[in-house]
Amino acid sequence: MRFWICATCGVEHAERTAVCDICADERQWVPESGQKWTTLEELAARGEQTRVVDLEPGLIGITSSPNVGIGQWSKLVTTAEGSVLWDPIGYLDDSAVERIASHGPVLAIAASHPHMYGVQVEWSRRLGDAPVLIAEADAHWVRRDDPVIEIWSGEVEIAPGLTLHQIGGHFPGSAVLQWRDGAEGRGALLVGDTIFPNPDRTSVSFMRSYPNRIPLSGPVALRIADSLNRLDFDRLYGNFDNVIADSAKQVISTSAERHAAWARGDFDDLT
Repeated sequence: MRFWICATCGVEHAERTAVCDICADERQWVPESGQKWTTLEELAARGEQTRVVDLEPGLIGITSSPNVGIGQWSKLVTTAEGSVLWDPIGYLDDSAVERIASHGPVLAIAASHPHMYGVQVEWSRRLGDAPVLIAEADAHWVRRDDPVIEIWSGEVEIAPGLTLHQIGGHFPGSAVLQWRDGAEGRGALLVGDTIFPNPDRTSVSFMRSYPNRIPLSGPVALRIADSLNRLDFDRLYGNFDNVIADSAKQVISTSAERHAAWARGDFDDLT
């Protein structure tokens, strides 16, 4: 069955509409030139290819060139029981499917928030109808419904040592994936842009909209940091190639306190 992909956000749609609702929301954007749609066939014809990169033992990054939509990196976490595909990108090909399948069954496909849905149903169909886990609070953003979609909320253990946590903030259902065995056993957290590891590699951001520069409130940033503080992890992976390699929990706490202080006006704007 043919489906459509928004060229701006890279999310699959069952029907082509006048505008992508996900992009029309204040957290995203519609190009000045107007809404554009594409398909997997069109992307393949223009020379789109996936690229698979080993990030650390048990973790693989998957992206495409040229970028589709936002251009996020998917992450594949592998375990003895199977794997989880996180933040699926808006394109796939045989090469990526074969590489993922070589790591055993895909236990689930999950996204941190609606901007990262990509072609999640298509990934599922190519990977043995793996369940696509959608946070209940954000389920109304799904634009290609399918029986493989399963609704969740709160917390879900996908496999021993792999747990989804609903954190909220950027979207009500914004989530993180806790990987207990990551970072050489110290634990890693895959966050999409539920929070955003910054280029300085020593801080993170808390935003309602990243492209439109709308910050979350100070109390929400502090609540997110408090929610993450109860989890065991040391490394943080964003939804591109942005990483906080170690001491990530302290980085989040310090960043949230700074964010809240600026929001309260505690700093002199001349400093």
